[in-house]
Amino acid sequence: MPYTTEEGGRLNNFAVEPKVYEAEPPNAVQKRNYVILGIGAAALVAGLMVVAVSVS
Repeated sequence: MPYTTEEGGRLNNFAVEPKVYEAEPPNAVQKRNYVILGIGAAALVAGLMVVAVSVS
């Protein structure tokens, strides 16, 4: 663990920082998958609302 010594001999412990990287934009296949998942999620929510209205 990375320790630093401060004035008076006190030790200070710092967390290990993760490696930083730049995110890559989604490619065409990932964009298509996002659209399909979005449509599926919207259909699920709409179906749940239909069931809730029909039960009440």
